[in-house]
Amino acid sequence: MPNINSAKKRVRVTRTKTLRNKMIKSNLKTAIKTAVSAVDGGLENKEEAIRFAVKKLDQAAAKGVFHKNKVANKKSQLQRLLNASK
Repeated sequence: MPNINSAKKRVRVTRTKTLRNKMIKSNLKTAIKTAVSAVDGGLENKEEAIRFAVKKLDQAAAKGVFHKNKVANKKSQLQRLLNASK
């Protein structure tokens, strides 16, 4: 454990940000899995599931959890998957 006050604060801030990032990543993985399974299953709500996953991806990019180029690649991958199912 650090002795300097600023180092103690960095530990607290890092812990908080790590928990926030874990939550965002977990929700995003769930949304992507739901979208992929909706497309593979041929469900009627596949466009809505893809839209929700894209929204979660954009939120993750806005908060700095993922790089914007990674998010763009994931969005493109989901869109290609949707277009291939039509």
